[in-house]
Amino acid sequence: MSLFQRKNSFDIDPFTDLLFNVLLTFTFLFLIALLLLNPPAKSGIIDPKAEFIVTVSWPDGDPNDIDVWATGPEGAKVWYKKTQDGLMHLDRDDRGLANDTQTVNGREIINPLNQEVLTIRGRPPGEFIVNVHYFKSETKKEIPVTVYLAEVNPVMKVLNYHTTVLSEEGEEATAVRFTITPAGEVININRLQKSLVKAISK
Repeated sequence: MSLFQRKNSFDIDPFTDLLFNVLLTFTFLFLIALLLLNPPAKSGIIDPKAEFIVTVSWPDGDPNDIDVWATGPEGAKVWYKKTQDGLMHLDRDDRGLANDTQTVNGREIINPLNQEVLTIRGRPPGEFIVNVHYFKSETKKEIPVTVYLAEVNPVMKVLNYHTTVLSEEGEEATAVRFTITPAGEVININRLQKSLVKAISK
């Protein structure tokens, strides 16, 4: 057999070539369908398991300790010694710089963020009261405390945002009050003052 005949013996006839192209096309379409059925996860999107979030923050790096105290329907009470009651959860008790030091790879790292977060994981009807308390002062200076109330579901909506100034250790202020109706709507957002610290800690 000549070299020319040997070379031609490996040629693909047109019908086989057509079948190969059809198979390649179906494989490509199948892969596209799989991608559409299983879209990649969206990064950077947080789906909090809450209906409402109250964020209380004060200047980064400030060593002073600000606490959140809250009451809800049916006598629910949350503070640093009781971080969960009913559908209210105090996700973190931030003590200024006292609990902001962490050891990572043998090195001490300070997280300067001062923030406490209260989540309400449902819509029980009744009034909620959230207070801020100047628990411990390291600087003996007044502290601006920012309070942010947001409704998470069905869409994120800011319901209240303001700054309250606490002047000295032991001072307490009502940061926000609001009522949830039996239909799940938020009404009567205000800052009518009511002390919680003495009543709760008894």
